[in-house]
Amino acid sequence: MTIKRSNSMLAVLSMMAMALPSLAWSQVKDWKDLKFPPLHKIDIQEPRRIDLPNGMIILLQEDHELPLISGTAVVRGGSREEPAEKAGLIDVYGDVWRTGGTTSKTGDELDDVLESRAAKVETGGDIDSTTISFDALKGDFDSVFAIFVDLLRNPAFREDKLGLAKDQINTGISRRNDDPAQIAGRESQKLAYGANSPYARTAEYYTVQAITRDDLVAWHKRYVQPNNIILGIAGDFDPAQMEQKLRKQFQSWPKGPAATPPQIAIEKPTPGIYFVPKEDINQSSIRMVAAGTMKNDPDYYTLQVLNEILSGGFSSRLVNNIRSKKGLAYSVGGGVGTSFDHPGIFSLAMGTKSQTTAAAIDALNEELDNLVKSPPTEAELNRAQESILNSFIFSYDSKQKILQEQMSLTFYGYPADFLERFRSGVEKVTTQDLARVAKKFVHRNEFAVLVVGKPADFDRPLSSFGTVKTIDITIPEAAPSAKGSAAAAPSATGNQEGRDAVAKVLASMGGKAKVAGINAVSQKAQVVAKTPQGDMPLTVESMDVFPDRSYQKMITPMGAMTMVVTSASAFMSTPGGSQDMPASQKEEQMRELRRDPIYVLQHADDAGVTFTAAGTEKIGDVTAQIVDVSNGGVDVRWYVDLSNGHIIRTSNKTMTQSGPGTQVVDYSDWRTVSGVSVAFKRVITVNGQPRGSVTVEDFQINPAVDSKLFEKPPA
Repeated sequence: MTIKRSNSMLAVLSMMAMALPSLAWSQVKDWKDLKFPPLHKIDIQEPRRIDLPNGMIILLQEDHELPLISGTAVVRGGSREEPAEKAGLIDVYGDVWRTGGTTSKTGDELDDVLESRAAKVETGGDIDSTTISFDALKGDFDSVFAIFVDLLRNPAFREDKLGLAKDQINTGISRRNDDPAQIAGRESQKLAYGANSPYARTAEYYTVQAITRDDLVAWHKRYVQPNNIILGIAGDFDPAQMEQKLRKQFQSWPKGPAATPPQIAIEKPTPGIYFVPKEDINQSSIRMVAAGTMKNDPDYYTLQVLNEILSGGFSSRLVNNIRSKKGLAYSVGGGVGTSFDHPGIFSLAMGTKSQTTAAAIDALNEELDNLVKSPPTEAELNRAQESILNSFIFSYDSKQKILQEQMSLTFYGYPADFLERFRSGVEKVTTQDLARVAKKFVHRNEFAVLVVGKPADFDRPLSSFGTVKTIDITIPEAAPSAKGSAAAAPSATGNQEGRDAVAKVLASMGGKAKVAGINAVSQKAQVVAKTPQGDMPLTVESMDVFPDRSYQKMITPMGAMTMVVTSASAFMSTPGGSQDMPASQKEEQMRELRRDPIYVLQHADDAGVTFTAAGTEKIGDVTAQIVDVSNGGVDVRWYVDLSNGHIIRTSNKTMTQSGPGTQVVDYSDWRTVSGVSVAFKRVITVNGQPRGSVTVEDFQINPAVDSKLFEKPPA
């Protein structure tokens, strides 16, 4: 199609030129001389509120722009109400609520129905609430809403989905110490609120393990009651008809027990220097935390302006001074945090290279001091106000966003015109207000300072700032009480019966001198790995160099992958390149090397290595002697055939992608290699489930060691 120039188009252009003479016929010499009209008043379409007799609150927001309808039910009660010994309950609940389906349909069946309609129904949990939401085309509303209501009223919490949800959470726990920024965020939250505060506690393997289906059912019964629910619906509908449908659906639902917010004591952070050592990184994550406030604080609007001046963009003090001028930060930001019903956190966050860690802390301290010593100027105030007010509309530029905000205000009991007050509140802020509020909230000596990094590379030690408190981020595998109980603890000295069994093992491996002379072993094996997709055949070539180097090359249908672990480093290499191994995986690989019978026997006389006989167990035709081996904190259970000294089974706690598990290895097909008995066949299970089998093709003792195997390829 050809578009022709017309006289009418020329006329339009002429009219535009006449209407905008300042732009068409003149130019200003300085951007500061540009004049802008005042911002238009923002007209916010308030949703229609319906209060049912049973206490349910419904908010309806008409929006006829697209033929879509969406809704969310917010239920009072979240993770801050869950028992500490079952931390993670709300995460599991929020997942299984949806995946577990209803009493009439499984979650998978719901997936099929919803996908056929390009619709969705989702559930989730938060610190103070849980939610269930839906999105549907207008023509599919009735059928999708029926699923939403069925899931709201009749969830099944099926057991198989419970196990899957717990595995997913455990996977996250196992990886939580890989990312330094994640560590800094988590641990600074604990410094701000206290490690045991519901606002800071984290799920552990043992708390997730303690969660049962009965807990999910009880939670739903306790909290999912109409008088605890705010339901918001937005989209293309007739409000009167929608109200009629909702009343018919929910009005007869009887009122249940009311959820009341818990009374949680909030204490200020304990000032000081806190440190999390992490040797596998070359940069530091820094957090500084102090007490924040709430959104109903009379100084709320002034704080928004102060935060904008501090870190609101490239012209802010933190970014301009620390990142741009001093070049100390990859990223930097923060401000006085505010929450609806409990104090937020005054937090500063920064990432810097290891060699400028102390300089970065100095720079943050300087900026905090300057907020009080050199309070914001009129120019800074004007720039911040313009930035906030010009962007304010984009936070509420859709009716869906307005509905969500009104639901939050209703949930926390804030006035419905809170949004309308924001603009005037920001406009009224003065430089005197900023100076006063800076003095009120900014007290550098009240901050807890946390650093996650590699101390050997710091420009100066953290002790130059004061006494350093090191934080232990080791992931516990058991509750503290169980971990230290006498029943769970191994014998401090072992027993003679255990030592006698180990002597049989040592003899089968050629004696003490023979074992002491083993520097390395290598093997080539065919492995069949059990995966959800079926059996996967692998060829594995490995070498262990005692005491602290391990090399594995796995040839898979998708290509070769190499894993290398040494005391100094750990990495994985694939055809796509190399990357450092997560710290948790490196630690598990090193523990696996220290469980090797050769390593254990070489250190059998070391202090702290014990062998404790713990009864017998029938394995096939053999009555095996059980020996609990404790090797400097690395424990393994041996099942020894006393007739020949063979270890025919081992059992140990291990870390899997879904959390801690029990690994059992059965050994058979014994052959003698260089005077040492070696099992050429191994079958592996984890938590009773088959994981794979290993058939050794070649085994060598003290092979030539190529040191290049343990060198990381260049990037």
